[in-house]
Amino acid sequence: MSDVIRLLPDSVANQIAAGEVIQRPASVVKELVENAVDAGAHHIDVLITDAGKTCIQVIDDGKGMSETDARLAFERHATSKIREASDLFALHTMGFRGEALASIAAVAQVELRTCQEGDVLGTLLTISGSKVEGQEAVACPCGSNFSVKNLFYNVPARRKFLKSNQTELSNILTEFERIVLVNPDISFTLHHNGTEMLNLPVLPLRQRIMGVFGKKLNQELLSLDVTTSMVQIHGFIGKPETARKKGARQFFFVNGRFMRHPYFHKALVDAYEHLIPVGEQVSYFIYFEVEPANIDVNIHPTKTEIKFENEQAIWQILSAAVKETLGRFNAVPSIDFDTEGMPDIPAFEPDQQAGVVQPSLSYDPSYNPFDVKTSTAPPSSYSPSSSRQKHTQWEPLFEGLERKSNAWQPEAETPASEDSWHTEEIQPASPTLYDAHPEATVKESVTQHYQYKGCYILTSVKSGLMIIDQQRAHIRILFDRYMKQIADKRHVSQRMLFPEMVHFSVSEIPVLETIMDDLKALGFDLSNLGGGSYAINGVPVGIEGLNPERLVTDLVQTAMEKGKDVKEEIQQALALSLAKASAIVPGQVLTAEEMNNLVDELFAVPTPNYTPDGKTVLAVLKEEDIEKLF
Repeated sequence: MSDVIRLLPDSVANQIAAGEVIQRPASVVKELVENAVDAGAHHIDVLITDAGKTCIQVIDDGKGMSETDARLAFERHATSKIREASDLFALHTMGFRGEALASIAAVAQVELRTCQEGDVLGTLLTISGSKVEGQEAVACPCGSNFSVKNLFYNVPARRKFLKSNQTELSNILTEFERIVLVNPDISFTLHHNGTEMLNLPVLPLRQRIMGVFGKKLNQELLSLDVTTSMVQIHGFIGKPETARKKGARQFFFVNGRFMRHPYFHKALVDAYEHLIPVGEQVSYFIYFEVEPANIDVNIHPTKTEIKFENEQAIWQILSAAVKETLGRFNAVPSIDFDTEGMPDIPAFEPDQQAGVVQPSLSYDPSYNPFDVKTSTAPPSSYSPSSSRQKHTQWEPLFEGLERKSNAWQPEAETPASEDSWHTEEIQPASPTLYDAHPEATVKESVTQHYQYKGCYILTSVKSGLMIIDQQRAHIRILFDRYMKQIADKRHVSQRMLFPEMVHFSVSEIPVLETIMDDLKALGFDLSNLGGGSYAINGVPVGIEGLNPERLVTDLVQTAMEKGKDVKEEIQQALALSLAKASAIVPGQVLTAEEMNNLVDELFAVPTPNYTPDGKTVLAVLKEEDIEKLF
């Protein structure tokens, strides 16, 4: 039998490796920009065409490469970052595996122009699908100029499953943000289809954050700084009052590298406990500096998962530092009752036997000498007789109220029976009110609704007792209403007397432009002011009392979380998000008319039983189950 195992050609092996390293255009941008940072660049330009599908160009003024290095850089596991295995535990560079350029060249057409300082001529290298097509000397400035064209041209399945330009551009900008936030000493520019999207000069870290996310964020951040023998932690955390459900800017960096770390995130969540509402989050930008030997970055191909040797100890240091920062900036509310040296204020208490006032050594908080509604000065005396006289003056009024309140009582009272508390079923206003629920059949009568704890509406039906969650019912109604507005392209917008400003990061702007038509269909009127700032000139009718800025930001974040190009799903996500924001809140007391209208509108929708996200709206407690309770 012949041998069946053989080595794969380099081109095939590189394509397999590219599947892990190069997942989308954003991966190419990440790898090339990180290489430019490692090359000691002071200025980096990124030029994107068609969200990276057509061309990605990264130009830096780093140290460049020689003719031999330029050719060798595209070989698998060729790197200048490490020499032996022990170097993995003393990394000071972003890259180290030597896989990125080989993976990029395997699935794209690459052109490299590079020159070292002091050389008269540089090198032009052209590679397509891991195959070197040409290499020649060329005049070019010091540094490197990578041009990656037609990504996945030779892997049709991978190119087919790339997302829309807006989605891919948003992913590129997200990766770009992570790099620029950790390198404030390098200037960056980013262009898309010839339009400048970011221009970040060399500035201190706080100003770099403002340059990416807007100047308004400056008012929301508190400085964090702690140094121990194990770790140095610095950066910024958000004030508790800036917490939000979506759109918080949350970044961890270690030794100049972005990382995801749910364990450390939990430390911040615990530090903000009881300071922010449940389910909301604050922004943070936290930078760790540790000994490279105490972390392992070689866990995942994307290098965003990092293992710490002393995770628990660093967790405690981080938690304590955040709590100390919140306390130092008075973000934690405190109440200090210091009564030392305070004079005792006597309160006037009646002596029932002597009819005179006896001074008290305790302070009566109910007494207000400046309350003009009761008295303009403290009473000089108090006696039971004056109290009885005042009571006598009120008695005729109280009797009148009693007579008026009893006017509706029937002439002959009927003794209360055991089941007198049961809901009386009378003629309904709409005979088809409960047709949508199989258990919700009623007699031909108007059903009176009752509210329980401001959260549920109770109503009697033929099969038992129906319980409706009023908030979920309202969400169900509003969702269908907003979806109809989007479908009909008709919106009812309410102009704002004073337009509000909202700022979006560069990674959010492409998503915003994608859903702009849907926002207009819902009733939002936004105008672009440039620089990522937008003016909210109008909002949908019916969302009075809500924060328009927060609402628009949440809608954009919802669209980013969906991450899909199916427009209908994004529309549904927007409609559901707006419905949840606009729905009545638990504990809101409703009048009988409001309850009737809510129930009528609920059973007018096609599917009243569940919310759009699958939560139960109503339930029926059957009569036989009620009887079993007794």
